[in-house]
Amino acid sequence: MSTHSRVRSRGSSQAGRAVAVVADVLAFVIGLWILLYLLEANQANGLVGAVHDAAAWLAGWSYDLFTFSREWIQVVVGYGIAAVVYLLVGHAVAGWLYRR
Repeated sequence: MSTHSRVRSRGSSQAGRAVAVVADVLAFVIGLWILLYLLEANQANGLVGAVHDAAAWLAGWSYDLFTFSREWIQVVVGYGIAAVVYLLVGHAVAGWLYRR
């Protein structure tokens, strides 16, 4: 393997790891909000509010895809779809980068 190939491979591997980590962090923030909501965390708390704001921004595109009569189901499905998509797409891109 040439030096150029090793450098490119190492760069692709590092980029793949970075994409996977970002996807994991985004999904974690959304999952944390779902957990805080289900545990009825105090939304007046600064940390809870920050997690909610971040999760709402990240899941803004998926939250109202489906509507349910029970609010907790709406939160779990609406935010959960975004978390799963971030994981699937992020890790698919990371895998593609690893193979480059």
